[in-house]
Amino acid sequence: MRLGQKPATPEPAEGDANASPRRAAWQAANLGPEARALLAADEAVFLRQSLSTPCLNTLAGAAGSHLTDLDGRRYLDFHGNSLHQVGYGHPRVVAAVKAQLDALPFCPRRYANRPAAELGRRLAGLFPGDGGSGAKVLLTPGGTTAVGLALKLARQATGRFKTLSFWDSFHGASLDAISIGGEALFRSGSGPLLPGASLVPPPEPYRCRLNPGGDCAACGLRCAEFIAYVMEHEGDVGAIIAEPVRATAVHLPPPGFWPRVREICDRHGALLIFDETAVCLGRTGEMLACEHFGARPDIITLGKGLGGGIFPLAAVLARPELDLAPDRALGHYTHEKSPVGAAAALATLDVLADEGLVERSRRLGAEALARLAAMTLSHPLVGQVRGLGLALAVELVTDRATRTPATDAAEAVMYACLTRGLSFKVSHGNILTLTPPLTIAEADLASALNIVDAALAEVEASLGR
Repeated sequence: MRLGQKPATPEPAEGDANASPRRAAWQAANLGPEARALLAADEAVFLRQSLSTPCLNTLAGAAGSHLTDLDGRRYLDFHGNSLHQVGYGHPRVVAAVKAQLDALPFCPRRYANRPAAELGRRLAGLFPGDGGSGAKVLLTPGGTTAVGLALKLARQATGRFKTLSFWDSFHGASLDAISIGGEALFRSGSGPLLPGASLVPPPEPYRCRLNPGGDCAACGLRCAEFIAYVMEHEGDVGAIIAEPVRATAVHLPPPGFWPRVREICDRHGALLIFDETAVCLGRTGEMLACEHFGARPDIITLGKGLGGGIFPLAAVLARPELDLAPDRALGHYTHEKSPVGAAAALATLDVLADEGLVERSRRLGAEALARLAAMTLSHPLVGQVRGLGLALAVELVTDRATRTPATDAAEAVMYACLTRGLSFKVSHGNILTLTPPLTIAEADLASALNIVDAALAEVEASLGR
C-alpha cells in the first residue's frame, strides 16, 4: 500500500472483475495453449487495468450475434460493449466501409465530404421535437469525447461551469467524464476532479435513498425535488447531465421524473444533457431512449453503436440556439468528419430502418422480460428483473426482503453461462446485464434465456437453495 493510500473498502465490483479465483478456474478449464499464449502476450504489452487487461479470453471471429474464440467455442454475445445493435459485421455496414475506403479514406478538418454532411443531416433529424428542425451536430471519435464536447458547449451557452449529475452514473473514463460520473472504480484516486461537479442520488425506485419504501406515487418525486433544492442553493448550475436510462443496471426513472427535471432546468436557466451513448439507436425500443419519457433535452450525446460495431464514432446533437461559438474550438478532433466512419453510420441507420430493428427491439424485449419475470417464481436468487427494449437486467440477491446483493452468486452465474455459450456483463456486483444485438434470431434469444435459467439453477443448487 502506497504512503497515504487508504485501505481498500470492500464493496460490490462495478463490473465483472478480471482478477478473481473463479475467473482463473474458468480459464484453466476452458482455454487451450494457443489462447493462453496470446493472453500472456497481451498482458505483457498492455498496461493492466480493471475490467480489461488481463483479458478473459481470446477471439478469432465475430459475426452477427456470436463471438468465436481461438479454441473454436461460440458465444452468444449479450455484452458487446453496447455497440452491436446491428450485430457484428453486418454485410451492409462492411460493404459501405469498403466502398468508402476506395473512394475517400480520410478527410482533413478544413474540408467537407458528402458522407459526413449526409450523416449530420440524418442525425439532426433524430433530435426530439419538430423533426429535429434546425438541430446542429458535431462528430467525435468516441462517447467520452462527445460528453466533454457537450460540457464545453454548455459552458459557452450559459457562462457557467457547474454541473449536476448522478451517483452510480457512467459518462466515460477521461478526467472530465469521471468528474461528472458516479462510479467509484473510475473516480477513486484520480482527484482533484473538475470543480463545480456536484452529484445527487439517482432516480432509482428500486433502491431509492430518499424514499426507502419505493412508492413513487406517494412520495411526490423527492428525487426531483432534491435536485430542485440543490439547484436553488447552488444558484449557478449550467447543466444537468444524465443517462435517461442507467445503461448498465437498466434502472428506469419513476414516471414524471424527467419532465419535472426539465421544468427545474428551465426555472434555473440550466441545460439538460442526455448521455445516450450506450442506450441510443433502438436499444430501448425507441430510436432514442429519452423518447420514452416526454422531456426534450437541449443536448444529446450518441455513440457506441453509431459506427455499426466497426468504426469508433460518436456525435453531439444540440438545439439550433446553441450554435453560438463559431470562434471557439469545441471539438477539434483529427477524425472529426471521417468519411469512413460516416459511411458506417449511414449504413447502420439504413439497417435500423429497413429491418425494423427499433420495433423489433420493443417486441422482443417485452417477450424476453416476461420470460425473465417468470424466473423470479422459480429462482430465489432473482430479486428483480427490469427491461426496456433489449436492455435487460436481472438483479441477484441473497434475501429479497433486504435486497442484499448476491455478488458471489452473480459471478458464479456468469461463468456458468460462459461455459454454456453465453457472454454478458455483470454490473454493480450483482446485476446480470443482458444487451443482445437487435438483429438476434428469436431462437438464439430463447436459447440465451434458457442458459440463464439453467445457470441460475446450477448455482442455487450449489448454495443449497
